[in-house]
Amino acid sequence: MSAGSLRARVRTEMIEEIKATARTRLATDGANLSLRGVARDLGIVASALYRYFPSRDDLLTALILDGYRALGAAAGAARAAAPANDERAQWLSVCTAVRDWAVANPTEYGLLYGSPIPGYDAPKDTVAPASTVVLLLADIAAQAAASGRLTPAALPTPLPAPVRADLRALIDQQSSDLPEEVLDRVFLGWTQLFGLITFEIFGRLDGTIEAVADYFHHHMNLMADLVGLPAAD
Repeated sequence: MSAGSLRARVRTEMIEEIKATARTRLATDGANLSLRGVARDLGIVASALYRYFPSRDDLLTALILDGYRALGAAAGAARAAAPANDERAQWLSVCTAVRDWAVANPTEYGLLYGSPIPGYDAPKDTVAPASTVVLLLADIAAQAAASGRLTPAALPTPLPAPVRADLRALIDQQSSDLPEEVLDRVFLGWTQLFGLITFEIFGRLDGTIEAVADYFHHHMNLMADLVGLPAAD
């Protein structure tokens, strides 16, 4: 192994160790995460961390990107494991995988979907990883529509014109041919998915709903009904 490749490997290992230590500290410090605290836990001087992360925000961004990628990978793997011609099963599998990841990684979930961190503005390169789950859900609906299996029920409330324009702009950005009404329902399912998970992770259902898993799966089925994803024959 060359000296250069050895240095690169050591640097990669150190970056991963720093991030792992920061995740542990996040569980107790939350938004008060500091490079000095991470350095202290690692047993090194704070200035040594600056070779890897020039600021706290750089470290936070690395952790956020890791979280979104891990969550997106779990959701994507769940969809791939579901039957290819059963969009409802894919939808439910993705939703369940997102919840399972959040329950297993509450600190990381809180970093992604908890209260904004004072003084931190996420850079633009976090946008695409953050969109993975909703794009998966939209693609499931698009697949069902293309196959003729999408059967959304008629709703009495029409889309307001400004909302329709926003949805059309998003559809055009993705070069999709989903009707605005379908994307609207996908977005409702998406926000319901993360709303329920957030309530569970942060204890908002405590003392109200005991059968949390059953409640979650019931609502994800309701969202599948709303989008128009029928059960497989």
